[in-house]
Amino acid sequence: MTALPPETVAQAFITSCKAELTALKPGNVHVHAGGHHMEVAQFAAAAKAAAPFIADPALKPGQRIRAAVGASMDAADCNTNLGIILLCGPLAAAAQMRRDGESLRQRLAEVLDGLDMEDTLNVYLAIRHANPGGLGKTDDADVSDVPTLPLIEAMALAAPRDRIAANYVSGFSDIFDDHLPLLTRISAGSASQPPPAQADAVSTLYMSLLARYPDSHIRRKFGLGTAAHVQRLAQAAKPCWHPVVREQSHAGLLDLDTLLKSEGWNPGTTADFVVAAVFAAEIERLNQH
Repeated sequence: MTALPPETVAQAFITSCKAELTALKPGNVHVHAGGHHMEVAQFAAAAKAAAPFIADPALKPGQRIRAAVGASMDAADCNTNLGIILLCGPLAAAAQMRRDGESLRQRLAEVLDGLDMEDTLNVYLAIRHANPGGLGKTDDADVSDVPTLPLIEAMALAAPRDRIAANYVSGFSDIFDDHLPLLTRISAGSASQPPPAQADAVSTLYMSLLARYPDSHIRRKFGLGTAAHVQRLAQAAKPCWHPVVREQSHAGLLDLDTLLKSEGWNPGTTADFVVAAVFAAEIERLNQH
């Protein structure tokens, strides 16, 4: 794997965000329907604004995250992509490391191992700026306080209640061990199922994750019980998305979309992992050419 140039990484980030917006993702904003007082145009503008900072090799990971969040907030006038940036910032840094013979995962491990207190402060400031819903207060390593722990140690404290934090601790194991291979299998189709359209492949990945993991964003805002209820709704909708989403199953997914949005239930963390998985796949594809 070679180091990718900034413009390539920036475009890969925009492409990945666009792929997620094009997919029908019940409960989230997508081209089929807005929601939660947000529209697709805000997410697209935020992605475009964040991309140069996500891909700036002169910036440390924490600086990338803080600058990208600031640019996104200015462009969208609300928090559209904090979780996406928290996941994609380190992946972008890994894609730009000059380490011949190392995989993206190996490079990411080096990026995460190298995070220091400056990175912690910048990530805290980015989270404060975005002010995600349901953030609340904690006794240890609260983002409203001056950081006293390295970022990975702070993430370890949040890991039991937040999937993004847990993946910082595990080296993004969910993405590399599950989401990325699953996306590859879905996109390839099978002997009995032709490859789906990209939007339907991404939608299938999203629904699979929503059915298997209580969404962290819903948990923060409404509690674990509600997050588990949404997980069960995704499981009940399995005939609409397994083995893959097809055009004829869109109506059923749109019904679920309407239900989730009527309750204000936004599985935002699930969508964040979808973008990160697509971004990782795009990086690996670019390195094969």
